[in-house]
Amino acid sequence: MKLNQLTITSARKKLDKGEISTVDLVKDCLEAIKHHNRKLNACLVIDEKGALAAAREADRQLKTSSRQPLLGIPFLAKDNIMTKGLVTTAGSMMLKNYVAPYDATVIVRLKKAGAILLGKTNLDEFAHGASTEYSAFGPTKNPWDLSRVAGGSSGGSAAAVAAGLCLFALGTDTGGSVRHPAALCGVVGLKPTYGLCSRFGLIAMTSSTDVPGCLTKTVADAALVLQAIAGYDPKDVTTVSDSVPAYDKLAKTFNWKGVRVGIPKEVAAATLSPIVKKSFDRTIQAIKRAGGTIVSISLPSNNFALAAYYIITPSEISSNLARFDGLRFGGKRETDFGPEVKRRIMLGTYCLSAGYYDAYYLRAQKVRTKIIAEFNKAFARCDFIMTPTTPTPAFKIGAKNKKPLLMYLEDMFLVPQDLTGLPAVSVPASRIPLPVGIHLIAPMLAEKGLLSVAAACENFAEDQHIQPEL
Repeated sequence: MKLNQLTITSARKKLDKGEISTVDLVKDCLEAIKHHNRKLNACLVIDEKGALAAAREADRQLKTSSRQPLLGIPFLAKDNIMTKGLVTTAGSMMLKNYVAPYDATVIVRLKKAGAILLGKTNLDEFAHGASTEYSAFGPTKNPWDLSRVAGGSSGGSAAAVAAGLCLFALGTDTGGSVRHPAALCGVVGLKPTYGLCSRFGLIAMTSSTDVPGCLTKTVADAALVLQAIAGYDPKDVTTVSDSVPAYDKLAKTFNWKGVRVGIPKEVAAATLSPIVKKSFDRTIQAIKRAGGTIVSISLPSNNFALAAYYIITPSEISSNLARFDGLRFGGKRETDFGPEVKRRIMLGTYCLSAGYYDAYYLRAQKVRTKIIAEFNKAFARCDFIMTPTTPTPAFKIGAKNKKPLLMYLEDMFLVPQDLTGLPAVSVPASRIPLPVGIHLIAPMLAEKGLLSVAAACENFAEDQHIQPEL
């Protein structure tokens, strides 16, 4: 196995034993980027000089008693996350020359933990999309089939992890943007509880739902990354002040006895592709065989979540993107904003305009409150909720990018968790013929239990060790 194909956990063991060096690990990732990125278009900016300098420093630290879990581990960050001294474009021509003056808090924490930033990944412009086709710098392609999308908006991060360009990547999840590409690329995508991880240094899309998350090769790796980035930040007043649990201490074996998994009745009414339905049903049967209990629940207002989301989100977007006026950051709105960004700004401005605020925005917020109440009621009957991550596997590039409503439906199982702030994770259910994800949801701040059950479900995938052939 090449070093770039290692998980964080396996690389950690080899680094600590002195079997490999950080410099060799980073060089393998940089070589993979040079070799594969021309086909994938997953990375927008690479900091080879900075990464190698950090790798040499990590090797010096490894000679001491310091053994931080992420010391010497190379990663990539979605390009709407500020990284000091590097161009941060948010996938837009509006910011094509913008160099970030500081690191986002999640970047600061990862660097402090010894992780090594390789560069930045592609995304839908300002994170507006579900396929990474709306990037001003071209679409990211799926490593499992280069004719298909990688998902979005964190498609570059998901494709990079799946293809072994890094050992993990950061993304952001506003309406499924970590979990959706994770499912389509066959990796793990974790969206933490809103407020568990700082938003400081994220280029804002929808402030009430934006969450930094991670894409990894395994659930155990996701736990290690969450351990490093979670926690209160005085620079973000929405972060929670609770102490950070030991997320990285996952049990080696999981006892399903007494665990109740809720399956919403609404899933049965959804239109699912045969491969998604087969994988979902197989996971349900595997949970039963392992001793878990399947509970039928109902989340009727989820049927209105997508409509509410696409009123609330564009409304906040129209406010957040007002700063890009062509004066403070350069660029011109009429030429440097892409069509999806313009569409959402116009929709949001309309929803917030006089005479429509009560009819649209206020009503959407009431639906949001109703969805929160229904989830709380459901969690009185079950410990976790499970749905498919996406209704279909990855679709062909160009199949939906001119059909906004079809694209929005990609997030039908994902946006309720962003509206409610609940933690959720997508784990691969199968990868052949195309990756399909299982989506698990937990109560607020219950990440430790969520990661434990996700690791158990991860083992149900029969082809979990298969990797894409590029």
